[in-house]
Amino acid sequence: MKPVWRVADVRAAEAGLMATLPPGTLMKRAAAGLARRCALLLADRGGVYGARVLLLVGTGDNGGDALYAGALLARRGVAVSALLLTPGRAHAEGLAALRAAGGRLVDRPPARVDLVLDGIVGIGGTGGLRETAEQLAASLVRYCGRDGARATVVAVDVPSGVAVDTGHVPLTASGRHSAVRADVTVAFGALKPALVVGPAAALAGQVELVDIGLEPWLRGSPALRVTEWSDIVEWWPRLGPASEKYSRGVVGVATGSATYPGAAVLSVHGALAGPTGMVRYAGGARAEVLHQHPSVIATGRVADAGRVQAWICGSGLGTGEDAAGELRAVLSAPVPVVLDADALTLLVDGSLADRLRNRDAPIVVTPHDREFTRLCGEEPGADRISAALRLAAWMNATVLLKGDRTVIGTPDGRAYVNPTGTSALATGGTGDVLAGLLGSLLAAGLAPERAAATAAYLHGLAGREAARGGPVTASDVAAALRPVLAPLVD
Repeated sequence: MKPVWRVADVRAAEAGLMATLPPGTLMKRAAAGLARRCALLLADRGGVYGARVLLLVGTGDNGGDALYAGALLARRGVAVSALLLTPGRAHAEGLAALRAAGGRLVDRPPARVDLVLDGIVGIGGTGGLRETAEQLAASLVRYCGRDGARATVVAVDVPSGVAVDTGHVPLTASGRHSAVRADVTVAFGALKPALVVGPAAALAGQVELVDIGLEPWLRGSPALRVTEWSDIVEWWPRLGPASEKYSRGVVGVATGSATYPGAAVLSVHGALAGPTGMVRYAGGARAEVLHQHPSVIATGRVADAGRVQAWICGSGLGTGEDAAGELRAVLSAPVPVVLDADALTLLVDGSLADRLRNRDAPIVVTPHDREFTRLCGEEPGADRISAALRLAAWMNATVLLKGDRTVIGTPDGRAYVNPTGTSALATGGTGDVLAGLLGSLLAAGLAPERAAATAAYLHGLAGREAARGGPVTASDVAAALRPVLAPLVD
């Protein structure tokens, strides 16, 4: 997993490292990595020599990074122009280096620009961009290069204007994000939350991490971790010569109803895609489930389902007394449970609080933002990481807060973010598939946070796979799980 660090931790690490280095060394390391990435991008657009680069330079160290990188590019034959947002407060040494290399200062952007380097605001910035910078950020889409294509925008460390520790991005009066939209962000030494979570992650573009020697100086716990494919491969349960259907785990599915049979079919499909050896269904959609999935053992009630290693409960269950009774039966079972959709609604009035408090087995809840608001009495807000952790601590449950960048929080304060999300999943029923897969992973023995991270990651990949064929339905996502999971199956 990739660690992601808060601003305070990065600042402390930088201070420790800089104390061991000659003055200016760290900035020059960062600038060298930045210039290298810019040169590669320019090479893809017709070559480095003769290209035109515009530096947008603020007052902080990010402006210095941009100026030093500009100097390195100028020495390679790039025509580098620097637009200083506050001329009297630009980084003096970086400005001198740029001038010595042949770069020039301009009052307005050139007519032709191949690449724009965003050095307006760094990790110390707060509150979005000021008016002049916001206007510049909004105008970047109009810059074109020698090939006629839009200029490539590269952000220095983070896109200017984002809230670095939360990924929040303020909106302008016209509803635009008050931040730079980058094609590439070159991050120095450590990933920051804004690069992986919240609206800011969509503005960062492709993120490249440049090693500047910071890692040994980062102390304490990361703000969160990003799941990687290598983690999924490591965690996925493996079959052995002695494996059989019961040893692989049995998952119970208490979803759907006569009114909403599709929720049952989709959640069972997700469960069957997982690593367990058997699925037991309990609910009012038995006929539909068996028609679609004849391998499932189906009963009408949780009490009659038999032994399982985990339960999934909620999708399409309803919110009447019969549904509440099924939820109580699931919560009484001494096994991990996934609570989704209607099960979350049934928790809101607090009548099942004793069932939650008295459980020793893990609980995973999977709210989207509106469900989170009903559970907490407030919206997740700008800081989705803290929101997920707050609900996890309150419920003593692992929280999978769904969204484009799904955040997973644990009761003991650990947080994870899923990098594979896609807006294609914003359609009815996809969450049912996710819940089914998650329950299967729990039944196979994965720890709650690993099961949640794995399910979100693979569900996101399935959404991307399904989107290749056009508009996506939940059935498309369920079908796409098979090719996505194929590399994990021995």
